[in-house]
Formats: sequence, C-alpha cells, structure tokens
Amino acid sequence: ACHGQNGMAQIPGYPHLAGQNEAYLISSLKAYKANQRSGGQAAVMQGEAAALSDEDIANLAAYYASLPAGGE
Repeated sequence: ACHGQNGMAQIPGYPHLAGQNEAYLISSLKAYKANQRSGGQAAVMQGEAAALSDEDIANLAAYYASLPAGGE
C-alpha cells in the first residue's frame, strides 16, 4: 500500500519502486529481512520482509523493476 500498486509511492517521503534497479531491490529487501537497516520505516519493512522467501524477493524485485519509471 505504501509504494502503490504501480510502484509509485502514495505517501510523501516513501520511495517509488517502479523502474528501480532489480539488484538494488533484492539487496534492500534482504537487508531488511536480516535487520541490517535502521531508521525511517525500517521496522515496518523488516516486518514485511521477514515472511518473504528468496524466491518472493526475486519475484517482487523483477516485478517492480519491470514497471516503467514514473508509473506510466
């Protein structure tokens, strides 16, 4: 909900995910899952990432990377 279905954040200050680099998204989600990120909404993201498998993370990253930047 925070990053929007089309990868465009609905809340100011939250990053857009549409068109983001796939490797970066994988790295970020794995860091959240391992509690290696702090600050901001890290606690929320850690909770979301905790239940994701490596396959889930790869699929999410591929999906958001495939969306056009700008949500068009």
